[in-house]
Amino acid sequence: MFAALAQNVERVVRGKREKVELALVCLLSEGHLLVEDVPGVGKTTLARAMSASVEAEWARIQFTPDLLPSDITGVSIFNQGTGAFEFHPGPIFANLAVADEINRGSPKTQSALLEVMEERRVTVDGTPHPVPRPFMVIATQNPVDMDGTYPLPEAQLDRFLMRISMGYPDHQAEVALLAGAPTGALLDRLPPVMGRDDLARMIDFAQRLHVAAPLYDYVVRVVAATRDHPDLRLGASPRASVALLRAARVRAAAAGRSYLVPEDVKALAVPVIAHRLIVTPEAELRGRGGADVVGEVLASVPTPQAAGV
Repeated sequence: MFAALAQNVERVVRGKREKVELALVCLLSEGHLLVEDVPGVGKTTLARAMSASVEAEWARIQFTPDLLPSDITGVSIFNQGTGAFEFHPGPIFANLAVADEINRGSPKTQSALLEVMEERRVTVDGTPHPVPRPFMVIATQNPVDMDGTYPLPEAQLDRFLMRISMGYPDHQAEVALLAGAPTGALLDRLPPVMGRDDLARMIDFAQRLHVAAPLYDYVVRVVAATRDHPDLRLGASPRASVALLRAARVRAAAAGRSYLVPEDVKALAVPVIAHRLIVTPEAELRGRGGADVVGEVLASVPTPQAAGV
């Protein structure tokens, strides 16, 4: 089912199998995705194709400096007929919510996503309103044009299970894109391959996969090693350990296994951990980034032997 889902999305997002699979792993881990890349490489198209493939409802929120928190969460409006306030949900009440150019919203507006990303509910006037399942925020930001933007705070970055970059397509994929039908037309005709209930069952199945004790220890050692690294001001939190394990379970299930292996953890460590790290100014001047540190950590932490796994 994972392969069928990936193939369906690839009908629109061409030449990006690895990125598509990472996005689907994030979806099936019930996590949120941050796509950081230049305009025009298919960030919103990826979100729409994922939504169309699973018969899910999607909504797009265009972040601007004048966007208000209530424009995202919804408002309570007084109904004169009933004499009571009625809650009118905002666009965040969708299965896939696309926060386009999230860093163009003010910090107050960005903070409106903190509760729903962590607790999957929105509290308005003291009343909690749960969002539907599955629920995923796919946020995009442009790393080139930084005028009029507000950097995402660490608390919000930590709530994204993964950060990926789409990148430019290779030559053959771009030629195929030009020769094929327009992307919008393909999206409109993209058939769903499963329903929301099927997706929920896949999520539950993946999280029941067996994890050997040495792998629990391995995940914690990898994450904890970032907290003492000399090139970092801030290492990864325990939330990163939970996210890495959930994503590794999905990767193992997608590969047809009922158990995890160390390669599942290693393959996802960079997209899950790197964006949570804050590099020291000295390391940044040397061109070091979070991905470099994660690579060093993976090389230094002993891998569990096959007999122990």
